[in-house]
Amino acid sequence: MKRILLATLLATAAVTAFAQSKTASLPQKTTFQTGAPWSPAIDVRSDVAIVYGTNDRRDMTFEQRVQSWRDHGYQTAFMTGIAWGSYSDFFTGKWDGKNHLDLAQVERNGKPIMHGVNVPYVVPTESFIKYMQEGVMKRVIDVGIKEIFLEEPEFWMRGGYSEAFKEEWQKFYGFAWKPQHESAENTYLSSKLKYQLYYRCIKEVSEYAKAYAKSKGTEVKVYIPTHSLVNYSSWQIVSPEASLASLPSIDGYIAQVWTGTSREPTYFNGQRKERVFENAFLEYGSMVSMTAPTKRKLFFLTDPIEDAHRDWADYKRNYQATFTAKLLYPMVANYEVMPWPERIYTGKYKLANTDSSVYIPKFYSTQMQVMVNSLNDIPASPNKVTGVNGIGVLMGNSLMFQRFPTHNGFEDPQFSIFYGQTLPLVKRGIPVQTVHMENLGYAATLKDIKVLVVSYSNMKPHAAEVHDQLAAWVKKGGVLIYAGKDDDPYQSVYEWWNTKGNTFKAPSQHLFKALGIDQDAKAGKYKVGAGAVHVMRDNPKDFAMQAGKDANYLNTIKQAYEIDGKAGKLIIKNNLYLERGPYDIVAVLNENEDTKPYVVKGPVIDLFDPELPVLAEKIVNPGEQAYLYNVKRAPNKGKPQVLATAARIYEESVSGKQYNFTAKSPANTINAMRILLPAQAKSIKLTDSKGADVEVKSTWDASSNTLFLGFDNNPDGVKVVVNW
Repeated sequence: MKRILLATLLATAAVTAFAQSKTASLPQKTTFQTGAPWSPAIDVRSDVAIVYGTNDRRDMTFEQRVQSWRDHGYQTAFMTGIAWGSYSDFFTGKWDGKNHLDLAQVERNGKPIMHGVNVPYVVPTESFIKYMQEGVMKRVIDVGIKEIFLEEPEFWMRGGYSEAFKEEWQKFYGFAWKPQHESAENTYLSSKLKYQLYYRCIKEVSEYAKAYAKSKGTEVKVYIPTHSLVNYSSWQIVSPEASLASLPSIDGYIAQVWTGTSREPTYFNGQRKERVFENAFLEYGSMVSMTAPTKRKLFFLTDPIEDAHRDWADYKRNYQATFTAKLLYPMVANYEVMPWPERIYTGKYKLANTDSSVYIPKFYSTQMQVMVNSLNDIPASPNKVTGVNGIGVLMGNSLMFQRFPTHNGFEDPQFSIFYGQTLPLVKRGIPVQTVHMENLGYAATLKDIKVLVVSYSNMKPHAAEVHDQLAAWVKKGGVLIYAGKDDDPYQSVYEWWNTKGNTFKAPSQHLFKALGIDQDAKAGKYKVGAGAVHVMRDNPKDFAMQAGKDANYLNTIKQAYEIDGKAGKLIIKNNLYLERGPYDIVAVLNENEDTKPYVVKGPVIDLFDPELPVLAEKIVNPGEQAYLYNVKRAPNKGKPQVLATAARIYEESVSGKQYNFTAKSPANTINAMRILLPAQAKSIKLTDSKGADVEVKSTWDASSNTLFLGFDNNPDGVKVVVNW
């Protein structure tokens, strides 16, 4: 019996190894994460299924869950929380005989911060790191996983009062813990330690995973799914963020941006409200800034719903906004198309203006699948969003160090110091870029930036080298705008600019000295080498929180760009448009003096409409977005092809005047597709995997030479044969 069992195990291992070697060179452009085994209802048809968590179930082991996706043609990867997770064997003492619930992050009132029952947000001590290495990484690599995603390294700013944290403080700083609520300096030191603890955790776990894989004769890649620096700073969470992009053991990120993060209210022109598109645009941009100079792979995430229970109309509207925002970054073409398909397809949520909860409406699942499947096709592009692309806003990890708690009257409501620098530009159709100071050492970071806005009102430079790098850039012709009163209590925290021989009262004094201007420079313009510096003695939050208070800021931007930077005209408009292969991506901004719509000439297929209509023109009004397939720019226009579909297309072939393919998509959903043909179809035949006829709705559009088909999806495939 033992001999038979051993033979079975060896055979399974051989099949797994063979399957993994076969898929190693396959594309990994699209992914989704799921805690469920494969089922027909969630057969999303992306390249990779990211299996979440190693926990076994009563009827299925982790290994069997992974295999269920492989059995249906998926490459498989693995994701788990690095700050929390279903690690009951560790927390309750089964792992090493010690109960570790005392590693919870703890608030000032002594309350542990929990992610669920017996699932705390963790202070990542060495014992937790060892568990993640030996208890999780080994098991994952042993099942043949080649891509590991360590999700959300998060330490809540309000945490930092546990005994475990106090012990780590003593080890790191060499002196006794100090309560963060007692001073700005204590807060700053506390946040730096939280940052460092998860940096160490990620570094040691990722290095172990790579070393263990190597010992098994294989290799793994390690990615970090993380919220943006914009969101973590806004939501008062500390995470290693940009520093990880330079770790040799980290291969990339997933930018976890979705309705839930982007709907956080912001101030603009004195009004506080949700600005989902604009916020998402800035969030995705900060992730590009963090990774592009380091050449790490970046996946963009959107979610057709969100964690909060709302109605389907709300989900649809905000999904379109966040989806459009991510597509406006043409250098990124890898996507996590959705998290948790099991909750999207099998969860019930409200219909708008009712108390009824229903499964996803068929029209929305069709639209969503059209959008999702387009991501398998949409290319990276060298094109840029229309307008001025050379203006940047400096940001850094220390944005997370000043948000909680407040001291000496310092306030930054809704993270408005950051939004005061960015929203006045985005709202006027300027696709402002964010620039990570941690990446200034890479030549590519400032290569295309003409004007850089800097403020130390809500962040501080992590090293003197930041100022050397900025000064060198300005002296070569860059234009820097410094905006800040330098009156917040964090200016005098115990840091490099006031220690080890430095006696600067504020980090800007060191910056100005490096630039060769008076270290207490008053408001005005200063010539520096081939470049210039504009000093504004304003707190940037006023540009957002007070109506009309961004006029002087915009005038300074205009002078810096047009006159000092000699970069051309500063174009003010109410839209952002990008041509990306055959796709047109459009966002028209509201809260703008210009209220004209944006018009795209057709024929274009409207990919936000589940009927996939072909339009002679698409009119996009302020506050709306559009995602269009421009038929005139279809590649290989003489070749029959599916241009848009709510399914994934396999086994395409053309013979004479016949076009064949198979379409696969989740059960209980309806397909809509547009097919480009040389001439109108004479016959259309659809059959399922058993050879039975499938009912189909069809129409012909002569203006675009496209055939529309509508039929029920089937994860086993629907065979389509078209003759013309």
